[in-house]
Amino acid sequence: MVPLDFWLSETIMQQIASQNNLSETAFFVKTSEDFHIRWFTPTVEVNLCGHATLASAYVIFEILGFQGDIITFESKSGPLYVSTNGQEIFLNFPVVVAEELKILTGIEEAMNAIPIQIYEVGDDVLLIFENETTVANLNPDFGLLSKINARGVIASSKSETYDFVCRFFAPKVGVNEDPVTGSAFTKLIPYWSAILEKTKMNACQISQRRGDVRCELLGDRVLIGGKANLYLQGEISF
Repeated sequence: MVPLDFWLSETIMQQIASQNNLSETAFFVKTSEDFHIRWFTPTVEVNLCGHATLASAYVIFEILGFQGDIITFESKSGPLYVSTNGQEIFLNFPVVVAEELKILTGIEEAMNAIPIQIYEVGDDVLLIFENETTVANLNPDFGLLSKINARGVIASSKSETYDFVCRFFAPKVGVNEDPVTGSAFTKLIPYWSAILEKTKMNACQISQRRGDVRCELLGDRVLIGGKANLYLQGEISF
């Protein structure tokens, strides 16, 4: 993530994100009372990213010395609230409700697997599979997947170890597979809360890097909890 004193041009921010070549690079600017945040993949700006928001909040709390209890980020997805208990950071994001699709042309060929249910969830598609092994072994054709009319494709199932597991693929926006995807959990939490009949859940995004996520449904908002560690500090020259 990149803290700024003022907004750079979209062209420069996109170039920085492309050079970083991460799933998303977050940029934020301090406003009079809160913060304004934007996110860029290596190829496009997106409306919401949890992972990079968590990283931004970590920097604000731990590096910039923010003294408040809750950080408010203004964003293209509305106000986002972030709090911490000193060990974990909790994202408070708006819910996205799933709408079932009877068919999605090309998805089985793109995923090399057959989901048991397909949902439209905002700008993404949610695929439910029979079990965790199927999700873990998915090997999509990213060329075909990039032709699906969605920002990204979420694959999920119940789990014996967690309440549910997931993976996230978004080749259309330059991210073949994202390690951990906070925005996907705004869609997964309400879905699995209804299926499992519980509001508090533990999940894992079983990408190669993996990420454990604490989940809670709060009406029309969700709490997404995770940890962050400082990896690298530096300056960007352009």
